[in-house]
Amino acid sequence: MYDRPDFLALAGAGYIACSCAPADTMPITSPIIDDLSREPPLATIGTSWRMFTDRVMGGVSDGTMSRELVAGRQAIRMRGDVSLANNGGFVQMSLDLDPDGKAVDFSLWQGIELDVYGNGESYALHLRTADLSRPWQSYRQSFKAEPEWRTVGLLFKNFVPHRTHVSLDVRHLKRIGIVAIGRPFVADVSVGGIRFMK
Repeated sequence: MYDRPDFLALAGAGYIACSCAPADTMPITSPIIDDLSREPPLATIGTSWRMFTDRVMGGVSDGTMSRELVAGRQAIRMRGDVSLANNGGFVQMSLDLDPDGKAVDFSLWQGIELDVYGNGESYALHLRTADLSRPWQSYRQSFKAEPEWRTVGLLFKNFVPHRTHVSLDVRHLKRIGIVAIGRPFVADVSVGGIRFMK
């Protein structure tokens, strides 16, 4: 059984660790990650959104993910009850950035923008790179999802390393996750679009 810090850290945008060295890739020039133009759960980049909760490791948090109309706009909506029982404490929806699971170079961009709508609670965007070897490691930045559509800009330079001393290298990005974590609360956050920003 994981201790509580390790358990919560496993919500760092996925559970599969990879210690393989990233291959050299050309920088990605398109800013679009998902504009919701494809059938769910497919994102524009060709990978699928996936839902995880702490139940995969013995927790009791509940969560759902759906594509629906939210305040007049199509969105990916994550809802759930985050519980700290049984050393749990997260629900998340995550997206690989390459269909083959490879690392992708996003060094031409300064950060990530999300169009979000929520219930006034704070959430986090977690990044995983090919440089991380443990499933509880990630890079994290929080944002607040107000009960109106807003665009939130998260600069790469403001992401905080979690349980790692390795600096964030955006040439090796593999996965992103939108996460409700770390405290008991009702999660309800919708994403109407997500993209890289200059």
